Amino acid sequence: MTWTLTRVLKDRDAGLYLAAVVVSGFGSSALGLVAGIWTKDLTGSNALAALCLFALWAPTLAGPLLGTLADRVRRRPLLIGTNLGLAALVLALLAVDSPAGVGLLLAVLLVYGAVGVVQDAAESALLTSVVGPTLLGDYNGLRMTANEGMKLLAPLTGAGLYAAYGGPWVALPAAVTFAVAAALLTLLRMREPVPVPPEGVWRERAAEGARHMWARPMLRLLVLCAGATMLCAGVNGALIYAVVDRLGRSPAYTGVLYVAQGAGSVTVGLVTGPLLRRLGECRFAAYGIALTACAVALRAGPHDAVALVCSAAVGAGLPCVLIAALTAVQRGTPGHLLGRTAATATTLMYAPNAVGLAVGAALVAHVDVRVLLVAVGVVCLLPVPWLVARHRRQGVSGGLGGSGGPGGPGD
Repeated sequence: MTWTLTRVLKDRDAGLYLAAVVVSGFGSSALGLVAGIWTKDLTGSNALAALCLFALWAPTLAGPLLGTLADRVRRRPLLIGTNLGLAALVLALLAVDSPAGVGLLLAVLLVYGAVGVVQDAAESALLTSVVGPTLLGDYNGLRMTANEGMKLLAPLTGAGLYAAYGGPWVALPAAVTFAVAAALLTLLRMREPVPVPPEGVWRERAAEGARHMWARPMLRLLVLCAGATMLCAGVNGALIYAVVDRLGRSPAYTGVLYVAQGAGSVTVGLVTGPLLRRLGECRFAAYGIALTACAVALRAGPHDAVALVCSAAVGAGLPCVLIAALTAVQRGTPGHLLGRTAATATTLMYAPNAVGLAVGAALVAHVDVRVLLVAVGVVCLLPVPWLVARHRRQGVSGGLGGSGGPGGPGD
C-alpha cells in the first residue's frame, strides 16, 4: 500500500490534480453542509433543509446529456472554466439574509449541482490521462481519502464560520477554493488529446455511453447496486436533522456527524486499492453495502456515541461500491466515450440519492425516524446477495480482472 501511494503522489501532475480536486471539495463540503443549516435556521423546517441537498443532487438526473460536454472539448480547460464560474456563482449567496432568500439559495445550489455533474464527468475522463490504468483503483481510493480528509475540516470550519458570522461568510471562502482549484489545474503539464468531434444528434451521442455500459454485465451490476445503495443513503441523509433533534442537539451538530462520516471514508480510502485487488469489485462492494446497512439501522439508537459510530461506519461502507463501480467504468471504457459513460454511470449511481432525499424529506414529517432508519437499513441489504452470487459465479480470486471491461470475465 505504501509503495502504490508513493508512486501516485510523486507524480507531479497526479499530485496537482489531486490537490485541485481536494481544494474544490473543501469548498463544496462546507457549502453543502451550511446550506442545510442556514435554511433550517431561517425557516425552522427540516423538509426545506433536506431540499437543499435535493437541489444539489437533482441535476444528476440529466447526467447522460450533461456528460456529452466532457467528450466534446478538452477536459482540463473545461474544468478550469467551470471552477471559475462556480467561484462567481456562489458569491450570489452574499445576498441571502432572510427567509425570502431561501429561493435564491436553492436556485444557486441547483445550478451548482448541474455544473458539478459536468465536472465529475470531465474529472473521471481526465484522470485516465493523468494516471495509468493499473493505479486507477489506488488513485480513486487516495482521492477519496484526501477529499474526505478535507471534509473532516470543512464541516467544522463551515459550521464555525456560520455560527460566528452567518452564511454569507461561508460563501466567500467557498468561492476562493474554486478559484484556487482552477489555478492548480493550469499548472498541469500533461498532454491531453484533442477530442474527435462526435457524430449524430445530441441524444444519440448521449445514449452511446449507456449502451457501452449496459453491454457489460459487470459494469451494469456494480452501477445498479451502487444506485440502489445511494437511494437508501439519500433517505438516510434526509433524516439527519431529525436524528440531531432526537439527540437534543442544535442543527450545527450535524457538522460533528459529518466529521465522523468523513473519518470513516478516510480510513477505507487508504486501503481501497489493495482491497480491490484482493477481494474483487463485487465482494468489496458487497462488504461495504452490508456495513452501511447495519450502520443506518443502528443509527436509530438514542445516544450520541451510537450516532457517531454509525456515521463513521456509513462513511467507511458507502464509498466501497461507488469506488468499485467508478474504477471499473474508467478501466473498461475507451477515452472518447469516457465522459458520457462516466456521466451515465454517475446518474444511475447518484440520481437515486436525489430521489431518496425527496422521499426522506416527505416521510420525516409523518413517520417516526426510528422506524424509517430500521426500514432503510433492511432495504439497503438487498443488493448484497446479487453481488455475492456474481462473485461466486465468476470464481474471482482477487484483482481487478473482474471489472467487466473488454475481454474481462464480466463480458
